[in-house]
Amino acid sequence: MDHTDPAHRPDAAHGQQHPIGIYLKIWALLFVLSTMSYMVDYFHVQGLLRWTLIVVLMIAKAGLIVSIFMHMMWERLALVYAILIPPLCLLVLMVLMAAEADHTFGMRELFFH
Repeated sequence: MDHTDPAHRPDAAHGQQHPIGIYLKIWALLFVLSTMSYMVDYFHVQGLLRWTLIVVLMIAKAGLIVSIFMHMMWERLALVYAILIPPLCLLVLMVLMAAEADHTFGMRELFFH
Protein backbone atom coordinates (compact mmCIF):
# COMPACT_ATOMS: atom_id res chain seq x y z
CA MET A 1 0.00 0.00 0.00
CA ASP A 2 1.36 3.41 -1.01
CA HIS A 3 1.03 5.89 1.89
CA THR A 4 1.95 8.88 -0.29
CA ASP A 5 -1.25 8.56 -2.31
CA PRO A 6 -3.97 10.59 -0.52
CA ALA A 7 -6.65 8.02 -1.35
CA HIS A 8 -4.76 5.30 0.55
CA ARG A 9 -3.92 7.20 3.70
CA PRO A 10 -5.43 5.63 6.84
CA ASP A 11 -7.03 8.94 7.91
CA ALA A 12 -8.53 9.65 4.46
CA ALA A 13 -11.69 7.67 5.19
CA HIS A 14 -12.35 9.50 8.44
CA GLY A 15 -11.88 13.06 7.18
CA GLN A 16 -10.13 15.80 9.11
CA GLN A 17 -9.72 15.15 12.81
CA HIS A 18 -8.81 17.91 15.25
CA PRO A 19 -7.98 17.58 18.93
CA ILE A 20 -10.93 18.17 21.27
CA GLY A 21 -8.80 20.68 23.19
CA ILE A 22 -9.14 23.21 20.36
CA TYR A 23 -12.91 23.04 20.57
CA LEU A 24 -12.93 23.36 24.35
CA LYS A 25 -10.66 26.42 24.20
CA ILE A 26 -12.89 28.04 21.56
CA TRP A 27 -16.02 27.30 23.62
CA ALA A 28 -14.36 28.93 26.64
CA LEU A 29 -13.33 31.94 24.55
CA LEU A 30 -16.88 32.22 23.15
CA PHE A 31 -18.20 32.14 26.71
CA VAL A 32 -15.81 34.95 27.71
CA LEU A 33 -16.79 37.04 24.67
CA SER A 34 -20.49 36.46 25.36
CA THR A 35 -19.97 37.49 28.98
CA MET A 36 -18.26 40.66 27.79
CA SER A 37 -21.25 41.37 25.50
CA TYR A 38 -23.56 40.96 28.46
CA MET A 39 -21.38 43.27 30.56
CA VAL A 40 -21.86 46.07 28.00
CA ASP A 41 -25.54 46.10 28.93
CA TYR A 42 -24.95 45.36 32.61
CA PHE A 43 -22.73 48.44 33.04
CA HIS A 44 -25.13 50.58 30.97
CA VAL A 45 -22.57 51.58 28.34
CA GLN A 46 -24.32 54.03 26.00
CA GLY A 47 -23.83 55.76 22.68
CA LEU A 48 -21.29 54.95 20.00
CA LEU A 49 -19.06 53.01 22.45
CA ARG A 50 -21.93 50.60 23.20
CA TRP A 51 -22.58 49.80 19.55
CA THR A 52 -18.88 49.59 18.73
CA LEU A 53 -18.30 47.09 21.54
CA ILE A 54 -21.35 45.02 20.60
CA VAL A 55 -20.37 44.84 16.92
CA VAL A 56 -16.69 44.08 17.63
CA LEU A 57 -17.59 41.30 20.07
CA MET A 58 -20.19 39.91 17.66
CA ILE A 59 -17.70 39.85 14.78
CA ALA A 60 -15.09 38.19 17.00
CA LYS A 61 -17.53 35.44 17.98
CA ALA A 62 -18.68 34.94 14.39
CA GLY A 63 -15.07 34.77 13.21
CA LEU A 64 -14.23 32.09 15.77
CA ILE A 65 -17.28 30.05 14.86
CA VAL A 66 -16.60 30.25 11.12
CA SER A 67 -12.88 29.60 11.38
CA ILE A 68 -12.93 26.72 13.86
CA PHE A 69 -16.36 25.05 13.93
CA MET A 70 -16.94 25.43 10.18
CA HIS A 71 -13.30 24.41 9.53
CA MET A 72 -12.52 27.48 7.44
CA MET A 73 -9.16 27.85 9.17
CA TRP A 74 -7.97 24.66 7.49
CA GLU A 75 -9.45 25.33 4.05
CA ARG A 76 -7.59 26.59 1.01
CA LEU A 77 -7.26 30.34 0.75
CA ALA A 78 -9.21 30.42 -2.52
CA LEU A 79 -12.24 28.84 -0.83
CA VAL A 80 -12.01 31.23 2.10
CA TYR A 81 -11.92 34.17 -0.32
CA ALA A 82 -14.85 32.74 -2.30
CA ILE A 83 -16.95 32.58 0.86
CA LEU A 84 -15.88 35.80 2.61
CA ILE A 85 -15.43 38.30 -0.24
CA PRO A 86 -19.07 38.42 -1.49
CA PRO A 87 -20.57 39.34 1.93
CA LEU A 88 -17.85 41.94 2.43
CA CYS A 89 -18.66 43.45 -0.98
CA LEU A 90 -22.35 43.55 -0.05
CA LEU A 91 -21.47 45.27 3.21
CA VAL A 92 -19.48 47.94 1.34
CA LEU A 93 -22.38 48.44 -1.08
CA MET A 94 -24.81 48.81 1.83
CA VAL A 95 -22.60 51.47 3.42
CA LEU A 96 -22.39 53.33 0.11
CA MET A 97 -26.18 53.12 -0.36
CA ALA A 98 -26.76 54.43 3.17
CA ALA A 99 -24.43 57.36 2.48
CA GLU A 100 -26.23 58.12 -0.78
CA ALA A 101 -29.62 57.87 0.91
CA ASP A 102 -28.46 60.30 3.60
CA HIS A 103 -27.24 62.72 0.93
CA THR A 104 -30.52 62.44 -1.02
CA PHE A 105 -32.55 63.02 2.15
CA GLY A 106 -30.43 66.07 2.95
CA MET A 107 -30.91 67.51 -0.53
CA ARG A 108 -34.68 67.02 -0.33
CA GLU A 109 -34.76 68.75 3.05
CA LEU A 110 -32.71 71.64 1.66
CA PHE A 111 -34.68 72.25 -1.55
CA PHE A 112 -38.24 71.17 -0.73
CA HIS A 113 -38.83 72.87 2.63
